[in-house]
Amino acid sequence: MSTPPTNASASGHDHKHTHDHDHKHDHKHDHDGCCTHHEMQTEKYLLIYLLGGVLLIASFVGRRLMGDQINTEVAIIPAVIASIMLAIPLFLASIKELRAGYASSSSLASLAIIAAMAMGNFDTAGWLALILLVVDQILRRTAFSAQRVIEQLIRLTPNVARIVRDGAEIDLKATEVQVGDIVRVRPGENLPVDGVVIAGRSTVDQASLTGEAAPHEVQPGEPVYAGTTNLSGSIDLRCTKVGGDTTIGKVSELIREAEKTKTPRQLLIEQVSRFYVPVVLSLSFVVWFLTNDVNRAITVLVVTCPAALLLSSPTAMVAAFAAAARLGILIKETRYLEAAADIDTVVMDKTGTITTGKFVVSRLSPATGVEGAELLAAAANGEQQSNHPLAKSIVNTARSARITLDGSNTFEEVHGRGVKATTTMGTIHVGRPTWLVELFPQIKDEIEAVSGRIEGMTGVHVVRDGRYLGAVGLEDKIRSNTKAVVERLRELGVRKTSIFTGDRLSVAERVGRTVGVDSVEAECLPEEKHEQIKALTKAGRRVLMVGDGINDGPSLASAEVGVAMGLGGSDIATNSAGVALMNDDLSRIPFMIELSRRNRVIIGQNIAISVVVAIVGLALAATGQLEILSALIFHFVADVLVILNSFRLFRFGEQYQTEEEQADAAAPAKRQASLSFGQQPQPA
Repeated sequence: MSTPPTNASASGHDHKHTHDHDHKHDHKHDHDGCCTHHEMQTEKYLLIYLLGGVLLIASFVGRRLMGDQINTEVAIIPAVIASIMLAIPLFLASIKELRAGYASSSSLASLAIIAAMAMGNFDTAGWLALILLVVDQILRRTAFSAQRVIEQLIRLTPNVARIVRDGAEIDLKATEVQVGDIVRVRPGENLPVDGVVIAGRSTVDQASLTGEAAPHEVQPGEPVYAGTTNLSGSIDLRCTKVGGDTTIGKVSELIREAEKTKTPRQLLIEQVSRFYVPVVLSLSFVVWFLTNDVNRAITVLVVTCPAALLLSSPTAMVAAFAAAARLGILIKETRYLEAAADIDTVVMDKTGTITTGKFVVSRLSPATGVEGAELLAAAANGEQQSNHPLAKSIVNTARSARITLDGSNTFEEVHGRGVKATTTMGTIHVGRPTWLVELFPQIKDEIEAVSGRIEGMTGVHVVRDGRYLGAVGLEDKIRSNTKAVVERLRELGVRKTSIFTGDRLSVAERVGRTVGVDSVEAECLPEEKHEQIKALTKAGRRVLMVGDGINDGPSLASAEVGVAMGLGGSDIATNSAGVALMNDDLSRIPFMIELSRRNRVIIGQNIAISVVVAIVGLALAATGQLEILSALIFHFVADVLVILNSFRLFRFGEQYQTEEEQADAAAPAKRQASLSFGQQPQPA
């Protein structure tokens, strides 16, 4: 039911954050001002409700105490005032509905109140308006809103940042911090901006973003995010993103956008409710015509208000969003949550999705007459400006081997193929063998010979000034739970699981066999991935695509549900996907499918509850077995049943969180036991 505005926007709530320094932020003042306005609005309506209730009670008591006709007419005056005063908010809400082109709960309630007033039942009209308004306030306060999540996220970001300039600390408002500034964060403080650690080591609690219980160890070079908590040591970080561009800022905006979206099911419910109102009006008129009892007709209007029906989908969706957010799953729009229930095909990128994306140089395979050091130096010089995980691993290995990089004069990255760089060593091409053979056909035999020596590894081949130098073999670690995730997807009815990767076929097949997927598509360019996803969709498959890189953007956008992996994934992947995982745990995929299916069941139950209660109430009201005030209670019970049923989703997935916390707690003990037997600790 539509009621007076409660101004429940993000700016309408206060948020306070404890900081070492007692500074105030202008943004904070804005929130305080809006919060005061919101509190004043709430107090105003509560005062109206209280005054109306007192007047109705005074009228009731007066008519019982005053016996003669004159005094009775005088005693009803407070009820007249109360009914008009309490009905005005409902009348205003119904006018808004009619101007928007539809009639709903407020319109039916207003019509019932007007009918009661026309019959001279001002006390009935007043109690009707009062109870409806109070019930709606209770529902608004009880029902979880995504807005509260936004407010909690906003509170996580400090209003003041400690900037280090020329060795001195300066406190600035968070809005005044610029990209490139050095920000110092002490133990116990929340991070005000996204950045990269440049000094210090610490543990950072990222649960507010990722849902992971275990703190994250950070050191120089590690990315950190606004709104997370620095636990142990002081760290200096170079700011990379501020304000709304930070990860937590984007999460807040995406939650706002998700709250505004509506699923096809929700739109259908709203369309049905528009036809529902004329039907109810017709039934009310029929009851009046057959029984000549206005009170029965009014009772029919009250008991059949479609508030519970309209609450069926939104309350379940919001509860599902909360359950997903607790495990670090950010669903951008409600339609993606609904679509996940029907997924029958799951396609996963390999690097950074099935594997950790942290490559290690395992083998140098130089061509005849080439030294390994020369091969590594050429590969690192060519790749030094690339952000690709393979490039970073090669550069880090070269630096560990004390190879000095000269700095490229020119650099060109050929999407999905490799890089070309002009250095003091000459013109260097680093990349896929097929691309290099296209450019230098004469090296085909050499590449084939070298490729056999790095079978099963990811090979990066190097050409300098037209001469083939050899290949760098790298290996990527497979995530430990991937095989269990694939098996769980099959249990959920997923018909096909596939790997789409730009890596070599031998590498992709090795990973595919290890994790147990149904098929592997290797050496795919970004546009080829995109075309294959489209082909699956045209064939009637409901595809969920998981990826993390720039080259996954088109595929993520074209899939039924696109899922971007982790905080470290590219912005293009995250923006293209409908779902963002704030951690790198693939077990969130089957959980999301289960959550979607559970959400669908809950919505169906809510619709059934609202329809059954309306039918029963209609039968009781039409036969005169339900009075108006009893109908109000009946109406309230339907709303509460729908909300309580939706709230069951809040606890969905708690077992996942508990199991993860227990696993995190047991991990140190396992490592200690391993050491006590003289074994090496296994990598996490």
